[in-house]
Amino acid sequence: MEFYGYRRSDGRVGIRNHVLILPASICASDTAEMIARQVNGAVSFHNQVGCSQVPSDMQYALDMMAGLAANPNVYGTIVVAAGCETCQCGMVMDAIAARTNKPLHGLIIQKEGGTIRLIEKAVRLAREMAAEASTLRREKFPVSELILGTECGGSDPTSGIAANPVIGKVSDALVADGGTVILSETTEFIGAESILADRAKDEHVRRRILEIVERYEQHFIRNGENVRLGNPTPGNKEGGLSTLEEKSLGCIHKGGESVIQAVYDYAKPIPTDVKGLVIMDTPGNDASSIAGMLAGGAQIVVFSSGRGTPLGSPIAPVIKITGNDATFRMMEDNIDFNAAPVITEQKKPAQLGEALYKMVLDCCDGKLSKAEALGFTETAVMRACNYV
Repeated sequence: MEFYGYRRSDGRVGIRNHVLILPASICASDTAEMIARQVNGAVSFHNQVGCSQVPSDMQYALDMMAGLAANPNVYGTIVVAAGCETCQCGMVMDAIAARTNKPLHGLIIQKEGGTIRLIEKAVRLAREMAAEASTLRREKFPVSELILGTECGGSDPTSGIAANPVIGKVSDALVADGGTVILSETTEFIGAESILADRAKDEHVRRRILEIVERYEQHFIRNGENVRLGNPTPGNKEGGLSTLEEKSLGCIHKGGESVIQAVYDYAKPIPTDVKGLVIMDTPGNDASSIAGMLAGGAQIVVFSSGRGTPLGSPIAPVIKITGNDATFRMMEDNIDFNAAPVITEQKKPAQLGEALYKMVLDCCDGKLSKAEALGFTETAVMRACNYV
């Protein structure tokens, strides 16, 4: 199997050709968005972090920002900083440069004389970068160059019965073709972690799976909280999911039946020589989980939702799939793929998996997902504690 993409200077292959206007903190976010609006091919998002953070949270923010800039769907990046934030412009640029050698510039609002002067300068730089990006042509690559992120949110029983098993068939097919698939959402491994651990390639990976689940549960306990009071969500319960364990047993179907090769911490890079099914330690929160996988190098995400969600990404296609026929009919503006025939027509997940795999490759070749066409750019990041 093959797809068309762009070979980057760092060797990775992208399926989009964006110029990223990257806000280093919330105070630079509106300015970054104003720049992106004026440049064809530029994208941005509102960064809710980057300041007033303790070191562990600052590291999550840095890893997320550096990873999005290094993502192969991005041609080059312009970092926009306020000037006094925790994640200083130079710090963000150093983190990016440690991951990739792609084009990179940085501008600081406080040093450029304010927002309007910075925008004038940044728009010129971004237009030059976009012009350079436009000279690239798509080439054909094997799917072994792909990293697919998998996500589920707004789940209901049809997610575990239909949508996630269909995603699982895509995961197994991509792994068999030499590609890489990320299984995410550590909170939704709780109750199913022993099943995942039994699929680990060796004892080290097995211990890591159990470790990240235990670490996540202990995080809530130290804060005097019970994860089950927030997960399942009210929407999950209204849809028919009764417990976190029930939700977890449906969630892990997205990983198919492949052997688990490795476990990565949040937003850390996935090496190009690691293939197969891997796990990333992400929250159940969809926007922050997707951002972590994209920061790790995923070029595309398949996202199941029984209840329906419009969420997308600034730099990558997010393909929505539902196993709930009523949701597909109600939210056809947002949902790309209907897996309900697994239930309504007794179709095999493998049959629909073939069609979904084709849709993934079509999106790799340039077809817009519905979230892309609508311009959704929601982005969040994993958190360790409150703002300082």
